[in-house]
Order: sequence, then C-alpha cells, then structure tokens
Amino acid sequence: MNKFTITIIALLVTNISFGQTLTELYNTVSPSVVKILVKSEENIGHGDPYETVVSGGLGTGVLVSKSGDIITAAHVVSSASEIEIVYLDGSTSSATIENISNAGDVAILKANRVPENATIAKFGDSDKVKVGDNIFIIGFPMGLEYSLSSGIISGIHHDKSKIDEGVSMEFFQTDAAINTGNSGGPMFNKKGEVVGIISSILSRSGGFEGVGFASTSNLVNNLLYKNGRFWFGVDGHFVNGTLAEVLNIPQDAALMISSVTPNSPAYFLGLRGGYLKTTIGKDDFLLGGDIILSIEKTPLDNIENISNIWGLLKNKKKGDKISFSILRSGSIKEYEWKVK
Repeated sequence: MNKFTITIIALLVTNISFGQTLTELYNTVSPSVVKILVKSEENIGHGDPYETVVSGGLGTGVLVSKSGDIITAAHVVSSASEIEIVYLDGSTSSATIENISNAGDVAILKANRVPENATIAKFGDSDKVKVGDNIFIIGFPMGLEYSLSSGIISGIHHDKSKIDEGVSMEFFQTDAAINTGNSGGPMFNKKGEVVGIISSILSRSGGFEGVGFASTSNLVNNLLYKNGRFWFGVDGHFVNGTLAEVLNIPQDAALMISSVTPNSPAYFLGLRGGYLKTTIGKDDFLLGGDIILSIEKTPLDNIENISNIWGLLKNKKKGDKISFSILRSGSIKEYEWKVK
C-alpha cells in the first residue's frame, strides 16, 4: 500500500469518525440552543423624532448558566424593545440585555425563567482551535427549527483596528452553512464545547457563499465576563473636526448618540437618539440626538478619554451616582443617574 493510499484512508477514517459522533453530539448539546424573538422600534430617519417603525427579528442563542445567562450576537438584540426566549421544550421566557459589545458582536441576555432540567452549554478554549478543525453549528436559519450544519475552521482572523476596552477582535472563518436566523448561535467543536458565536457572512448575493464568521469563545469571555463592563445602552459616533464645528459642539469632540436601546439605563435617563438620516462623506449618521459632552466631568473630546471613562464606570457599584453633561438642541443639560 503506497503512502498516497494510506493518507486517503486516514482522511476517510477521520471524517467517518466525526460523522458517526455528530448525531450523538447534536442530541447532547441541542437542548442548550434557544430561539430568540425580538421586537425592535427604531426611528426611520425622515426627520420626525416620533416617527418610528416596529419590526420583528429572529436569532439564535445558547444557554450557558442555570441562572439564565444566554450568549448571542449583539446585532440580534442591540435595538430590541422586547426579547423572548423559546426553549427546546416549547416553553418561553422574557429576557433583558445584561451586557453587550457591538465591536465584538456579542451579548449576554438574562432570561427570567429557565426550564428545570435545562441543558447548559460548556465553553471551550478557542485558542486551541486550529485551521482545518471540524466544527458544527445549530440554529434557526430561515426559521427552520434546530437546523444543523457542519464544516471546518477556514481561517482565524484578528482585527486590531477594532478594540473594545483594550481587547482586540478575533473571529473564526468557516465554510459551515450560515443563513438569516443563525446569528448568535453557537459554534461547537467535536467535543461539544462552544468555541464561537455566529456573527456574519461575506456575500455578494446576500446569501451564503461559503464564507461565514464567528466571534471566538475567548473573545466572549474577555469582553463580557473577565473584564467586566458598564452597559449604558447607547449607540453613537465619536465626532470631531469639521463635523463637530458644524454641530456647534462647544469642545473639540464628543459622542453623538444615534440610537438608545429601549429599557436601558440611557433610556430611563431620558436620553434621545437621532431622527434625521444623512450621509457625510462615506459615513451614515442619524442626526438630531443628544451629544454627550462629558461623563463624571471628564470631557469626551478624545478617544483616550472615552476609553478611560468606560473603564472607570464599570467599577461603579449599586447606588453610586454618575453625572452626564449633554448637548441637546443647542443647550447644555446636566443629568445624574443612580446605578441600579
């Protein structure tokens, strides 16, 4: 038997072995996968602050604790006014956002109810994952219940241009089929451990073309658990230079709010998002929202200050007060929020 034949047989044995255990793995871990139904209310950007549109959305998540922690993609829930979790047994629960990173496209939800005998997924060490490793995905593509797709890790990418609280972004590339509804779903290794959270696809047609991406499990851990975070519930743009002058910002730069997540601290504080959609240069903006000038008397006039202030805020305890200076309709307003 020549060397080429031995190599082919070895590859076949590896694939058959993974195929034989895949059904068993699916049956073991699929109960930890949940369907996420969201209702979102967003301003459509026509210039009326009260002209909003309500839409529904579907995503996937994975239950990682008995207390109701569910990991999903940030873009599935970031603008949600209502979140409903549907478990494998058909039971449901409302949920709220516990923590979120838009840069890493990952979020923790807290379900208000967890089935008594719920299956809890285990996290694996994504640093041990290599290109060529077998993986599989469970989710709700196009609404199809608990659909399984499998493939390999096609690449490992680090995006050092995107940094959140000192953590640079890391993503797996995969050829496993990913479609609308898979977002936020778990990527499992052949031990049944979660090594990634499905984020996006790269496509010219809008459909899956063999290039999908997942945030790594260690990125999830570093962003949402290990470092701790202060989630305020605003999505915004750092504006400086000419744009800051056009908006009459009374300092070199500031944080312009484009949207406020319903039922977030920013929402209950009364902060407002934008309502006039416009394009300046190559960037799209929702203008008309509040502009945060300073937090805790620290001006948000440079990226370093913004990074430092969020690091300070995450150490605030329940009952502590946080002060904000806001520019709204040409007037500066002072706010104070008590951490709950």
